[in-house]
Order: sequence, then structure tokens, then C-alpha cells
Amino acid sequence: MDLQKNNPLHGKTLEGILNELVKYYGWEKLGYFIKINCFKENPSISSSLKFLRKTPWARKKVEELYEQISQY
Repeated sequence: MDLQKNNPLHGKTLEGILNELVKYYGWEKLGYFIKINCFKENPSISSSLKFLRKTPWARKKVEELYEQISQY
């Protein structure tokens, strides 16, 4: 249990992470930081989740960006 204490992703769902990023940055800035079409063209939570669940490199970028904002 102690291993997860400092992990900002522990207990978070991908949907929750994405919602927090959209709330914090908005779709436009999110698309600027992570260059994927599902954030730039007609963005939605559901289409982004489908893409992120199938694309490990994109999910990793989303998780890394979330870790940056969760430090503040």
C-alpha cells in the first residue's frame, strides 16, 4: 500500500484524468500540448477515451501531463 502513496495516478480512471485535464487546460491547449487529432478536431471525452485506450503512447503522454498538474 505504501508503494502507491506518492503515485498521482493511483485510484484515478483514464476518464477522470481526461476530465481534469480538459477542465484545467481546455481542449485547445490540450491539443497543443499533446498533438493528437481527437483533441483538435471535434473533441469529445468518448472519442478521446476510445483512442487513448487503443494507443499506449498517447495514453502515456496524457498521464505524464496529468502528473505535472497534480504536483501543484
